Amino acid sequence: MPTRAGHAIGARALTPVAVHSAPLVLPVCEPPVEDGAVAVRGHRVVRVGPRREIEAAYPELVPARWPGMIIPGLVDAHLRLDRALSRVTAHGVTAVAGVAGDLDTASAAGEAGLGGVTYLETRCEDERRWEHDGRDRLITAIREVDHPGIVGIAPHSPDPAVMEDLAILSRTFGLRLHVELGRHPAAFLDEVGALGPGCHVAISGPLDETGRKLLRARNTAVAISSPFAAEGLLDGELTVAFGTRTGGDPLAAARAHARDPVRDRLLVEAVTLGGARALGMAEGPGRLGSLGPGSRADFAVFAVEADGPTAYTALLREGPGRCVATVIGGRIRHRPGDDLDAEARRLA
Repeated sequence: MPTRAGHAIGARALTPVAVHSAPLVLPVCEPPVEDGAVAVRGHRVVRVGPRREIEAAYPELVPARWPGMIIPGLVDAHLRLDRALSRVTAHGVTAVAGVAGDLDTASAAGEAGLGGVTYLETRCEDERRWEHDGRDRLITAIREVDHPGIVGIAPHSPDPAVMEDLAILSRTFGLRLHVELGRHPAAFLDEVGALGPGCHVAISGPLDETGRKLLRARNTAVAISSPFAAEGLLDGELTVAFGTRTGGDPLAAARAHARDPVRDRLLVEAVTLGGARALGMAEGPGRLGSLGPGSRADFAVFAVEADGPTAYTALLREGPGRCVATVIGGRIRHRPGDDLDAEARRLA
């Protein structure tokens, strides 16, 4: 005897399904879906498609119908965790590359319910100190950090020998690296073995063609953390993300570089899928940066009206400041106050 969708199978009940619909769903990994919906079971997406089809598959449910558009949660690809995190979900951010200076701040992203990678920063000044106790302290911190997600290393030592050992440690433990190019030039990072697909760099100033070529050759993603850093990076040849450093709005940072529909799409992808790629979390079950079966149920709702052909441009130009809900792992983590709720009702 067949069972209805969402009902128990055998003696063990499945986690209930929740359906979220909107006039437009922008999966990023697939074309926009007008009058679309996202079906979520627990912390994973199980289906994305036309609203009528998904609601028909779960007729016993009362769907959450949102105004505007549903998009994948934004990824802030460079954020200092000693800054306040309470406001980042208000921008639609669901995951961060958080740099922590100590074990106390390393737990901040997890406590805020955010996904992504927490990078433990090390500034050991020289090889002697590193050999004496720096390496052991970092290894102990990696093992003891109170963080439910992924942990990486933010190597910021001026000593090449220390940086080389940190690169070896990252490969040995399978940990990602995140480095600021303002502290070290790309050629230096390449010499010590830090660059590669397991690393992404943050830049706050222009990068010359030699540096861009080196990052392309090493398949290293770039987080743009300043409006002065984007020159030569938005041609589609590098994996690009955006980082705010202080918990700002990645979508607003991307909007500063809007130019035409092709560029607009690249910029929206940079704050979603590009950020997920920078963190090594864009593929497989629980992936970030896109919406599809098996992806983590991280998404944001923006009170922006658009159709399929205008979705990326409308989101980029009108989206900053208009997030009406942020969902992380299937749970609503942010809903704004009365002013934005009134705007949401107007568009509903």
